[in-house]
Amino acid sequence: MSESRAVVLLSGGLDSATALAWAIRRQGWLCHSVAFDYGQRHRIELEAAERVAESLGVVDHRTIRVDLGSIGHSALTTDMPVPKDEAGREGIPVTYVPARNLIFLSLATAVAETVAATKLVIGANVVDYSGYPDCRQTFLDAFIRAANLGTRAGSEGQELEIAAPLIRLNKSAIIALGLELGLDYVLTRSCYDPRPDGMPCGHCDSCHYRRQGFRELGREDPLPYPDAHA
Repeated sequence: MSESRAVVLLSGGLDSATALAWAIRRQGWLCHSVAFDYGQRHRIELEAAERVAESLGVVDHRTIRVDLGSIGHSALTTDMPVPKDEAGREGIPVTYVPARNLIFLSLATAVAETVAATKLVIGANVVDYSGYPDCRQTFLDAFIRAANLGTRAGSEGQELEIAAPLIRLNKSAIIALGLELGLDYVLTRSCYDPRPDGMPCGHCDSCHYRRQGFRELGREDPLPYPDAHA
């Protein structure tokens, strides 16, 4: 397997953890994981990111602070209510954080330059992505072109590649991949509006798709939920 070096965006959620497991255990890449403390109400995911990074054996894990709360206009960074039991509705939901993946990928690109990484890895997918425009392949292709034009590494011929291994997988396929790779999903946190004890609410979009994915595989999510309804 290749000894390529990669920077992996790791939120601590199910998708990003699976993408990291894929990069390390399927591709054999040396991985540096990056989480972002951006003022999100579900900051419990930052602790999950540290657990996942340690369990998978990254080269190093860092948390970068970015104040997206000062921009606002998202239920994840303001007091705006997180929608409950509305998964599958049309349109871009209020949990969309303006330009989040654009900002995060830009910072990950800067990290890649400092650690001589040739890969960026993101757990985006277009099947169960809740309508977020920054989870599409067209966006990722456009971003990496801009990154290679705007960095020293790119201008010197050391171009970055971007990998989105989950881009066309539904949630059950993502979970199946992670289980195959030996990922312990009890370490992850996906809920947009967790309870005070850090456990999932069971009703936001993220909880809905996560629970649905496990059930389609004939499994129960290892995390406890407050009720028996998806």
